[in-house]
Amino acid sequence: MTAKFEAAPQYVDFELSPELSKFRDMVRDYAKTNLGKAAEWDAEVQFPAAAVAAAAKLGLLRTTVSSEYGGSQMGNLASCVMLEEINAVCPSTGVTISVHNSLVNSLLGKWCSDEQKRRYFPKLVTGEWLGAYCLSEAFSGSDAAALRCEAQLSGDHYVLNGAKLWITTGSEAKLFVVFARTSADRVKGISAFIVEMGPGVSVGKKERKLGLRSSPTTEIVLAGAKVPVANRIGDEGTGFLIALDTLDGGRLGIAAQALGIARACVDLIKTHLAQQVDAKGRSIPSQPDQWLLADLASELDAYRMLTWRAATLRDRGIRCTVEAAMAKLCASRLSNRAARAAVSILGQSGASGTSAAERHLRDARITEIYEGATDIQRLVIARSLLTP
Repeated sequence: MTAKFEAAPQYVDFELSPELSKFRDMVRDYAKTNLGKAAEWDAEVQFPAAAVAAAAKLGLLRTTVSSEYGGSQMGNLASCVMLEEINAVCPSTGVTISVHNSLVNSLLGKWCSDEQKRRYFPKLVTGEWLGAYCLSEAFSGSDAAALRCEAQLSGDHYVLNGAKLWITTGSEAKLFVVFARTSADRVKGISAFIVEMGPGVSVGKKERKLGLRSSPTTEIVLAGAKVPVANRIGDEGTGFLIALDTLDGGRLGIAAQALGIARACVDLIKTHLAQQVDAKGRSIPSQPDQWLLADLASELDAYRMLTWRAATLRDRGIRCTVEAAMAKLCASRLSNRAARAAVSILGQSGASGTSAAERHLRDARITEIYEGATDIQRLVIARSLLTP
């Protein structure tokens, strides 16, 4: 006898809620109103302070913070929706907001004590202070456990010594989440600290970069910086766990950034091809160009769903390491392909900087490098498939 199984159909909702759609539209208006000088900021290597301040006033620096501490508690999906809109216009502003929300606020919200949250969130959610995430070092990039920065306990405080490299918003931040070595153990010897700008903390060299030129990337030098024990995040030896967990959220932010850049490039290509008409107004772009546009637009939709899936999992408290890696891997590759295509198809306009294509090409490159390079994402995914 054949067993019968009946169940109500399950529907996967691919639409944003009315509230989140309204939020997306508000962010889109913010981008149009405040980020129109993106090309100028890029050319002049100028930090968009006014644009970031305007974002703070709209509550865009508090999306991952609980309402108990002054946040909007909108979560990771809302952050990804927001970041796609911002990065479609100005990726430099986008990465500033992304790091502040996903690598600093999110970390503090999950791992810090109530006292620490009440002390720092009032300044972070209002934009009075910007935050920076200090993990990488000269000999510790993809291999984060190789960091050498030291934190030695001395009474009621730690003394931190070392240099952190490639720190986004380093010259503008007032609060730094710093990972330092508290013992010799490669992994369990790493601890996390909240470090305020002050004595013993200084901004070192500022990087000269290919893209994201209006987002300052600097060295942060810790030279005898005294950090109270009360500013340690969690227990000693939990820093590596905290760092990796936080990077899951950070990769969602970069995936959303890559989606924004890719979308801007698809729009440039679409507008350019739509202008190619014959004497009777009929569309005449070449088939190869049409095929390329179709492929890019299809992948954009697909990878947006990958990103939203991972963000939704994180909002539900479900580990999304593999899903976030998939989203970043695919979205970052797409942004680079879309940017190269835009420059190629637009020709002189694309390569000369007359259009935004050339800037998008430069900005897209970093999405395959930071928050875990492309090959690191592939390793994360492959290892998860091969591990029983």
